[in-house]
Amino acid sequence: QVQLVESGGGFVQAGGSLRLSCTSSGSIRLYTMEWHRQAPGKQRELVAAMTTSGSTTYSDSVKGRFTISRDDANNMMNLQMNGLVPEDTGVYLCNAVQWTSGEWNEYWGQGTQVTVSS
Repeated sequence: QVQLVESGGGFVQAGGSLRLSCTSSGSIRLYTMEWHRQAPGKQRELVAAMTTSGSTTYSDSVKGRFTISRDDANNMMNLQMNGLVPEDTGVYLCNAVQWTSGEWNEYWGQGTQVTVSS
């Protein structure tokens, strides 16, 4: 099992940058790591993901602005967010997911708030 803790959220003006971090209590080496966003009144959406082999996926809304990275040696994942817009506002949650023994295992952090003002 892993426990995930996000950090780095805050308040920023449009056009600014933030760097989010997700720290795990255990090894993330075998997990696909994901960042999700929960905006007020909207469904939770996948923002970015990185597999164990380093393949990345981004939502169309953040492609070219956000960069996901992982540091398995230190059990961490980051999300560099540049060119922030008000629509990026929301709670950002870290997720670790693994398919093993015929079932999905996933763990979530509590989230970190990102607020972008216009």
